[in-house]
Amino acid sequence: MTATATARQLLVSSRPVSWVNTAYPFAAAMLLTTGRVDAPLIIGTLFFLIPYNLAMYGINDVFDYESDLRNPRKGGAHGAVLERRLHRTTLWAAALSCLPFVVYLVAVGTPVSWLVLAVSLFFVVFYSAPPLRLKERPLADSVTSSIHFFSPAVYGLVLAGATWTWQLEAVIGAFALWGIASHAFGAVQDVVADRQAGISSIATVFGARATVRLAIAGYAAAGVMMLGAAWPGPLAAVLALPYIVTVWPYRNVADEDAERATRGWDRFLWLNQFTGFAVTLLLIWYALGR
Repeated sequence: MTATATARQLLVSSRPVSWVNTAYPFAAAMLLTTGRVDAPLIIGTLFFLIPYNLAMYGINDVFDYESDLRNPRKGGAHGAVLERRLHRTTLWAAALSCLPFVVYLVAVGTPVSWLVLAVSLFFVVFYSAPPLRLKERPLADSVTSSIHFFSPAVYGLVLAGATWTWQLEAVIGAFALWGIASHAFGAVQDVVADRQAGISSIATVFGARATVRLAIAGYAAAGVMMLGAAWPGPLAAVLALPYIVTVWPYRNVADEDAERATRGWDRFLWLNQFTGFAVTLLLIWYALGR
């Protein structure tokens, strides 16, 4: 395989459509706390944009190989089916691309920021990798997946020296609930492939119907929690509604028809772009009012 073909596979494995979901929370947390654009902000954003996602999704694609072979949606925005000969390359690429960024972030950080970063990377690795393989532990899989997305925001806040308030904790709590709900719904479409591969998940254990309903409840709870945020944060509670509307049609989906949820998941991926835009407007409003 040529270097270009290998790079293309690594790119697909890193899920470019989802890069912003980890880089944006970090960048927003840092910028709103410090009010400046500096080297830690730029370098940290680049880290959470590409290397972090290559590690998170690349490791997942390596250890989910057997399931992915049986999964017709793999091979694009939903991830790569990595050839076995690329597994070692992917793991090395993930580690080596992260290393210089982690060294820099440790150098400019504090013991508390080191701990948060270490916890974040721990769950990135052991969500998919043995011996823990948390993605096969129902409920723990959704919680761990959520940590992947809200931990960059927590890390940004800690690195920037933010003052923690209950309003800020409400925002992080809502973000965490959104992540749990999103993972749960994402797992529904893979029920058949995961069972054929002998992989457990929140959806294979609780069933497609119950898992979709859990996702709806998670989105609703996230919206309610946002009501405790500082103004204009409560307005973001409305952003939970499009997710509920997207997931709602699948509330009675049977396990054997769970792949139908892929259509909802595709809408979810693009809905995130709209939500990010709306959140950006609210953050600008918040920053101007400080």
